[in-house]
Order: sequence, then structure tokens, then C-alpha cells
Amino acid sequence: MRCPVPLLILLFLAACDGPAAVATVGVNVASITVFGRAVPDLLVSGVTGRDCSVVRLDRGLSYCEAQAPAPGPPPYCTRSRGSVDCWVTRPPSIPMQEGVVNGPVTLTPAQEQDRTARWPDL
Repeated sequence: MRCPVPLLILLFLAACDGPAAVATVGVNVASITVFGRAVPDLLVSGVTGRDCSVVRLDRGLSYCEAQAPAPGPPPYCTRSRGSVDCWVTRPPSIPMQEGVVNGPVTLTPAQEQDRTARWPDL
């Protein structure tokens, strides 16, 4: 008996006999339940460094998730009477109001490297 091509692709190197097919399907179902990816998806995600899954295809999305863009600058927040006001840019005022948190406005090189690192840290 010949196996159809899609079945061979889904079973990922499993033979067309019953026990191997059942075991492969069971492992893939358990993998999708636990990790949200089938076993071949875990391998593709590890090689490409991106989040790839057949579950994304089922939801109508692309197979692999696009890389996230770099985060924009944080909002500028100042103290107000009894609350905190936040703006996208610094408000024009003389003298300049001090921000609630005066931290970095861009990612450090180490943070950028972590953000663009391959998944799962390969």
C-alpha cells in the first residue's frame, strides 16, 4: 500500500506501518500540547532561530514569526499633583521638568544582542 505524500511529510520519516505512525502522531500531539509546536517545528525553530509552528499556519499566520522590531523610546513621565503625567516627547517647559525615572532611552549593545539572539540560545 502506498502512503500519500502529505502523510509522509506529517509523519516526518516514520514508516507506513501502524505502530510507528501512531507513535509519531502521539509524540507530535503531545509536543503541540506542551510546547505549542510539533517535533519538526522544534527543529526548524532551532535551526532558523525564529518561532516556527504549524499552529501558526492553522491560525492563518505565516509559518515563522517575523523578528520583532526594536522598541521605541520610552514615554517621558513627570510628576503632577497627586499623579504622574506621561508624554511621547518631552513637554516644552522652562525650567525643564525632571522625569520620574531618568533611565536609558535606548537599548545597550548587550540588550540588543539578547533581543536579536537565536532561539533557544544556540
